[in-house]
Amino acid sequence: MPEVGSAVDVHTHGRQSLMLTLATVGFALNFWAWALLSPLGPRFKDDLHLSSFEQALLVAVPVVVGSLGRIPVGALTDRFGGRVMFPLVTAATVVPVLYLGLFGHSSLSALLVGGFFLGVGGTAFAVGVPFVNAWFPPERRGLALGVFGAGMGGTAISALTTVNLVNAHGVAAPFVITAIVLAGYAVLAAVVLRDAPGRTAPSGTLAGRLADTLRLGVTWRASALYAVGFGGYVAFSVYLPTYLKTGYGLTSTDGANRMAGFVLLAVVMRPIGGWLSDRLDPIGVLAGALAVVVLGATAQAFTPVLVPVATIAFLAMAAALGTASGAVFALVALLAPPDRVGSVTGVVGAAGGLGGFVPPLLMGSLYGAFGSFALGLVLLAVVAAAALVFTVTGVRTSVARREPAADGPR
Repeated sequence: MPEVGSAVDVHTHGRQSLMLTLATVGFALNFWAWALLSPLGPRFKDDLHLSSFEQALLVAVPVVVGSLGRIPVGALTDRFGGRVMFPLVTAATVVPVLYLGLFGHSSLSALLVGGFFLGVGGTAFAVGVPFVNAWFPPERRGLALGVFGAGMGGTAISALTTVNLVNAHGVAAPFVITAIVLAGYAVLAAVVLRDAPGRTAPSGTLAGRLADTLRLGVTWRASALYAVGFGGYVAFSVYLPTYLKTGYGLTSTDGANRMAGFVLLAVVMRPIGGWLSDRLDPIGVLAGALAVVVLGATAQAFTPVLVPVATIAFLAMAAALGTASGAVFALVALLAPPDRVGSVTGVVGAAGGLGGFVPPLLMGSLYGAFGSFALGLVLLAVVAAAALVFTVTGVRTSVARREPAADGPR
């Protein structure tokens, strides 16, 4: 009999690994598409004579749409499962990608329309978290969700390839290539993905489930923290090329490459943040990460020399923001009711994306008004400090209590 049990365990672990791998790849590909406009922001600014605010708006629109879209998509994933939603979201993202590459890059209005629908790719996050969460036991969810979250490295694919492909083959090239890859994944996901055994669809209407989700304490606490952690990551991943070109005079290609380094480090640290949260105190992991963000943003507010001080500051913030993002979803897995993980993820993911929407617009506006990014970085340090205090006070209390009364039946 031990041999039979071992065979079952191996089979189960193999299925878990396959589903986690497919979900992570799908997340990365959709995020690749979601981030296509960011590396081209400086180019479009020059070609279309955009203001700093218009450029910031261009790269921020997909972020806000993808963020708000996570709320209904997360709830729909609770209802229909990732097996249905992953291929659907991926296939829907192909349309705006092709539009932008073939028709929608000749004017600001056309880019904004394409960017609006490109936001669909950003909702893949709210599909993957409940899908992965259901496949893993509680003691392994922090690491599993951290590995899945590493799919946010899809933005690095865009950063490393988009500008080079445009320079070599024209504006359409990166968009057409991305669309082909997305279409291939949509077919693969439809054929291979399976929801976790025993998954049950929640009862009630979509509006009712969302209302119940908004009454959960974990929803608001995790949203506030994710708005800082993941929001900071998103903000830098879309605005860093512009910041480096404007503040340090780098070329678009150099700025995109450095942004890719920022993204890759954050991606590597996200599963580490989840792994540490499984084994240590998730509150301590969050607090340490937020403290590093405070220090890094404060140092960068003085616009130090790029090498080595600014580089160290940005890389430290990348590592900290990735760690914090992984730790937040370890908290979600710990505190959210199992049948509402998708809905909670949708709201929390929306908060994270919106946290990334505001800073690029704010940085662009502040630079236009004062000719400096210092005030924006000071504000980041202040917000991170506030999140640090909130983590070691209110959130620590909720983790200790596991919120059984506030969150209802588990």
